[in-house]
Amino acid sequence: MRHFEPLAPWEIITDTALISERWLEVRQQRVRLANGNEIEQFHLINGPHWTAVLCLTPDRQVVLVRQYRHGFGGASLELPAGVIEPSEAPIDAARRELLEESGFEAASLELLLSTAPEPSRSSTRAHFFFARDARPVKAQQLDSCEDMEVVLVTVTELLELIDHGHILHAAHIAAILLAWRRGLLG
Repeated sequence: MRHFEPLAPWEIITDTALISERWLEVRQQRVRLANGNEIEQFHLINGPHWTAVLCLTPDRQVVLVRQYRHGFGGASLELPAGVIEPSEAPIDAARRELLEESGFEAASLELLLSTAPEPSRSSTRAHFFFARDARPVKAQQLDSCEDMEVVLVTVTELLELIDHGHILHAAHIAAILLAWRRGLLG
């Protein structure tokens, strides 16, 4: 595999919080690039890190959740996912979110991918896990701001849903296709 030398980070000259809320922080920074050029107003978006689970049942069904997404303005089929609490390990958050959003539990989870869904302006990290042999063990335990339904699909249907634009969350699509490439879904 190719080796890349690290790049010099930008120097932060000024840093001001424009918005600072629980789920969103927007900072305006003046930064100096390694080449000496400056950007007068760079806007950095900070949000909580999150996790998602690509989950298979013993009969090779994929567990998805369907919910309205206000930013998109429509329904979205997604992997069970949610925010990692401040003192929580990503894998523990993945287990918790899978159980809360779908009612499914898996004996083991393995890290599939840790990524930066939008690295140019956001500091948020996403951690995707793969779970096998998940079984329903209880009813959903949704937060007051959540309203979603559980949808089970075959692996073939999963890929068709991506092809037809029903699964549109880019990071979720990346994790699904990576699992496919690694032979976890085949």
